[in-house]
Amino acid sequence: MSPIELNKRQEEILEIVKENGPITGEHIAERLSLTRATLRPDLAILTMAGFLDARPRVGYFYSGKKSNQAVVDSMTNMKVKDFQSIPVVISENVSVYDAICQMFLEDVGTLFVVDPNSYLTGVLSRKDLLRTSIGSQDLNHIPVHIIMTRMPNIAYCFKSDGLIQAAHKLIERQIDALPVVVQHPDGLEVVGRLTKTNITRAFLSLAENHDL
Repeated sequence: MSPIELNKRQEEILEIVKENGPITGEHIAERLSLTRATLRPDLAILTMAGFLDARPRVGYFYSGKKSNQAVVDSMTNMKVKDFQSIPVVISENVSVYDAICQMFLEDVGTLFVVDPNSYLTGVLSRKDLLRTSIGSQDLNHIPVHIIMTRMPNIAYCFKSDGLIQAAHKLIERQIDALPVVVQHPDGLEVVGRLTKTNITRAFLSLAENHDL
């Protein structure tokens, strides 16, 4: 990891904490004449990078810069199971029209297609549905199993996987979500979903969990 270059406000936060720590985020914000919400990204970065530590109901205190390996270790320990969301699944025989409606109603970018045994058989993205909707086809008569991505082209993850590992899959495949699955003898049961938003929230939670 390359050294983190702090901006002026982050340097000011460090000086305040060095001189007054432990100090709550609210008091830091007051000293800088800013809102607590404005400071959250800076506090998240400083905590993730190891410059600050935080304790609930106590405050932030200066810890000095941790080694790069310590920062890497803290991220590596974050698991999919702790940050996954509820999956949105549909049947193989659902029409493309109904799938589009489901996607908008659930406000998601990816639908997971399952067979009658609830095992993963396909994935539908916004691009898949948009591509199919262009033209004069009757979307009510096209089942999603005709247009969905099938195995072995589906990327997925397990609850015990690390977030770093899952993030690599999202980037390499250039997709928005991964199904979180449990392996059974006859197939993969979908038990969750992991999105880029989940991963961003997870890394910010290193500081956000200490909303002081």
